[in-house]
Amino acid sequence: MKTTKPSLLRTGFLIHDVSRLRRTVYDQRLKSLGITRSQWWVLANLSRHDGEGYMQIELARLLDVGKVTLGGLIDRLESAGFVTRQPDKVDRRSKRVLISAKGKLLITRLEKVSKVVNAEIMDGITEKEEDTLIRLLAKMKQNLIQMEGVPSATAGRKPSEKKAS
Repeated sequence: MKTTKPSLLRTGFLIHDVSRLRRTVYDQRLKSLGITRSQWWVLANLSRHDGEGYMQIELARLLDVGKVTLGGLIDRLESAGFVTRQPDKVDRRSKRVLISAKGKLLITRLEKVSKVVNAEIMDGITEKEEDTLIRLLAKMKQNLIQMEGVPSATAGRKPSEKKAS
């Protein structure tokens, strides 16, 4: 039986701790904007597909959340005017979730917060160290994707692509 080196275990714990601490800091910084990190995550993903949006089921898979959980997030974002639901062009019975003009303005404000937080997180890290970190994390991400860490329903698909029957 192959044993895991202690440094590999430590790496996993560090990645988890950094991610958890980062989420906590973002929650604190976003409080003043009246939006949760979960709502921001929805808006950020929608803003990357401006004009196309997502079907709610596609967005749930992408964000790895349940349909009911996502439905509540979208309801609150829609009530606040940050997103809209529009009939799908192919299947009129289905709705696509799109970011609104008000949502785009909020994304601009959120990006400013993000730049400050990310700069603080990377304080004392050289450009060369950052490049190495990015390269290593990207490789780890690719390994995880190959290990089927991303649901096949969303891996590599564009929001408008449909599953083959």
